[in-house]
Amino acid sequence: MTRPISPMLPGKPWPLGATYDGHGVNFAVFSANATRIDVCLFDEAGRRETARLTLPEYTDEIWHGYLPNAEPGLLYGLRAFGPYEPDKGHRFNPHKLLIDPYARELSGKMHWSDAMFGYKLKAARADLSYDRRDSASSMPKCRVVGLERPLVHDPRPEIAFQDMVVMEAHVRGLSMLRDGVHKLQKGTFRALSDPRFIEYLQKLGITSLELLPIQSFVTDRFLIERGVTNYWGYNTFSFFAPHLGFVGRGSSDDFRTAVRHLHAAGIEVIMDVVYNHTCEGNELGPTLCYRGLDNASYYRLLPGNERHYINDTGCGNTLNLSHPRVTQMVLDSLRHWVTEFGVDGFRFDLAVILAREGYGYDQGSGFLDAISQDPLLVSRKLIAEPWDPGPGGYQVGNFPPGFLEWNDKFRDTTRRFWRGDPGLQGEMAARLAGSGDLFDHRGRRPWTSVNFVTAHDGFTLMDVVTYNQRHNEANMEDSRDGAEDNHSFDWGVEGPTDDEAVNAVRDRIRRAMMGTLIFSHGTPMILAGDEFGQTQNGNNNVYCQDNELSWLHWDLLETDRGRDMHDFVARLIAIRKMHPSLKAARYMHGLHKPRADLPDIAWFGADGEPMSVDEWNSGEKRPLGVRRALESNGALDITYLLLNAGTEDVLCVLPEPQGKWSLLVDSADPARTVLETPPEADTHRSKVVVQAHSMLLLQLQLGDGEAVPARN
Repeated sequence: MTRPISPMLPGKPWPLGATYDGHGVNFAVFSANATRIDVCLFDEAGRRETARLTLPEYTDEIWHGYLPNAEPGLLYGLRAFGPYEPDKGHRFNPHKLLIDPYARELSGKMHWSDAMFGYKLKAARADLSYDRRDSASSMPKCRVVGLERPLVHDPRPEIAFQDMVVMEAHVRGLSMLRDGVHKLQKGTFRALSDPRFIEYLQKLGITSLELLPIQSFVTDRFLIERGVTNYWGYNTFSFFAPHLGFVGRGSSDDFRTAVRHLHAAGIEVIMDVVYNHTCEGNELGPTLCYRGLDNASYYRLLPGNERHYINDTGCGNTLNLSHPRVTQMVLDSLRHWVTEFGVDGFRFDLAVILAREGYGYDQGSGFLDAISQDPLLVSRKLIAEPWDPGPGGYQVGNFPPGFLEWNDKFRDTTRRFWRGDPGLQGEMAARLAGSGDLFDHRGRRPWTSVNFVTAHDGFTLMDVVTYNQRHNEANMEDSRDGAEDNHSFDWGVEGPTDDEAVNAVRDRIRRAMMGTLIFSHGTPMILAGDEFGQTQNGNNNVYCQDNELSWLHWDLLETDRGRDMHDFVARLIAIRKMHPSLKAARYMHGLHKPRADLPDIAWFGADGEPMSVDEWNSGEKRPLGVRRALESNGALDITYLLLNAGTEDVLCVLPEPQGKWSLLVDSADPARTVLETPPEADTHRSKVVVQAHSMLLLQLQLGDGEAVPARN
C-alpha cells in the first residue's frame, strides 16, 4: 500500500469538497473530531490507489489542502483518523475509504463486502470491535468535476402556484417499458428528454414533473441478499451526485439537458430529496462517508448512550440538522441542484426531521429559518412531507409560510368518501375547499395543500378499487410491509375480473376520485400511470421492485379502458385550467359576494337548499353540492360540483340563482356533453340526476348581463 505523503499546499477551507480552479484542485472537508484526513488518489479505472496525501491544514474544523496541476476527472476518496470510541459517538477507522460528502460525481459501483463495516461483523459485541480490512476495492470513487458552470439557464417556466398540476414519477419506471426508447436510454435521464414523452405531458396538462430521488443512493445489503433492490431510492449515499443508474452510459449532463427540454415545453422539474437520514443505517451499518468522517457531528445520537442513534426516521439513523455544518451541507446541496441543473423545486421526504431540534419539531428551527432566508431557494417550490415516525411527528398544516405540504387527509377522506363510508360530508367539504381547517393561517393559500389520492407509497388508483388487502408477497416480507389500512374496496371481487358490472363500478369510482382531485382547491398531484390504469397487482409497497411490477405499462394506453381514462383525465385538467373558480388563489369562506345573492362558496343538499346542521351531521350517504364563484379578468366564473357516493341515482335540485346551466363533465358518462334535465313540474328550479358513484360539474351563466362564461 502507498505510504502517506504530504506534497500538498495549504489551500483554503472553502468551498467544501474538491474544487478545480484551472490550475489545480482544492480539497476541503469538515470534521470537528478527526485528527487527520488523507486524500487517496486512484488510477483511471478506480482500482489502484496511486497516492495518499494528508490534508496539511485545519481551519475552523475544516481540513484543507491544494494539489497543484490536478485536473478534472481525477478519482479520489478520503480516509479519516481519530478515536474509535463508539460509546462516545466516535467511529473513525482509516482502513475504510470514504466518499467526499460534497462529491459532485461518483465513479464505479458499490460492491458489498464485510470490509465496508468499521467493526468485525462476527465479534461478540460487534460494533465495539475494530476492523482493519481495507474497503477501497468495494467503494465507488469520487470524481473531480470541471469549473463551475455559469449561473445561466434557459428561462424557467415559473408556473403560478394555483396553476400547478403535478405528476409524481420515477425516472427508471417511466421509460423501461416505453416503446421507441433506445434500449441504452431506457431508465435514464436521457429518456426524460424524449420529445414524445414531453409532448405526452403537455397534452395531458401536466405543469410540474416531480421525480422520486435522483441523488446517488445505494441498495442495502440485506435487500441484495434477498434478491431485490432499492427501487425508490430513499437511501441517500451522496447529496450532490446524480444516481449513476440514471446516468447510464452518459453523464450528469443528461439530467441538465432533460431539465432544459422540459423547461422549453413549459414543464417544471421538482426533485424528491432525502435529507432526513443516510444509507449508513444504525450502529451496525457500514462506514461509507458521514459515519467515518465525524459520526458525532453528522448524526443525532442518544444522549448519554452515544453508541446508539436516534431513529426518528425509522431507517436506522437521523441526520443532525441542528449542527450548523450539516445544515450548511444540505443548503449547499439544494443550491447545487438549482444552479448546476436548474431544478424548480424540492419535495422534502420526512420533512419534520429537518425541523427537529433536541426538544422536538419547531417551526422556527435553524434549517427552516435558513431556507426561508436564502434568496435563491426561497424562489423555488418547496414541498414538505409533513410527518415522520418519531414522537410528535405528524405536523400536517404546521409548516411555516413558504412551504406546500402533502395532505394525506385529502387522500384518506377522498378514498373513504367514494368507498361509501357514511358521515363524511363535512370532512369532504373541507378537502374540496383547500383544507382551510389545516392551512388557512399566516397568509397561506389553498395551493399549500398538495392534494393526492395516490402516491408512490401505496396502492395505485386502479388498485384502490380492485383490492381490499395488500398483496406484497413479491417483497418476501410475508406481506407485513406497507400500510395495512388503505381505505380501498374491491367492489365484489378481489383482484382483476372479467365481470363487466364490477369493472364498470370500478371505472366509475376511479373517474369520480380523479375528478374530486382535479376540481378541489389546492395543488393536485397525480401518480404517473393512474391516468391510464396502472396496476401493481395489489402491492402497496413496491420500494424494492425494479421490474414490471413497478414500471409503467404504457401499452395500457392501447386498450379502450386505458385510453378512455387517459382522455378523461386530460379533459378534467383542461377544465380546471379554464375555470378560475376551480383553482382559486385565495380561500373562500362564503363571506365575499361577487354579487348580492351569490357568495363565493356555498354548500347545498339534494333539495338545492343550503346544507342544514342536520345534513352536515347526518350519518347517511347523501349527495354533496358545492357552488363556487370567482371574478377573473372582468368575468364571473360560476361552477357547481355535485358528488353522489351512494349506490342509487339521486335527483338533485339546482340552487338559486337560476340561469343557463351547462354540463362540463359527468363522471358516470364521460361522453355526455349536453345537460338533460328531467321532466319537472316546477319550471323555476332546474333539476339533474346524479348517478350512483359519480360526480357532475356544471357551469352557471347568469342571464342579467353581469356574468359571462369564464375565459383564459
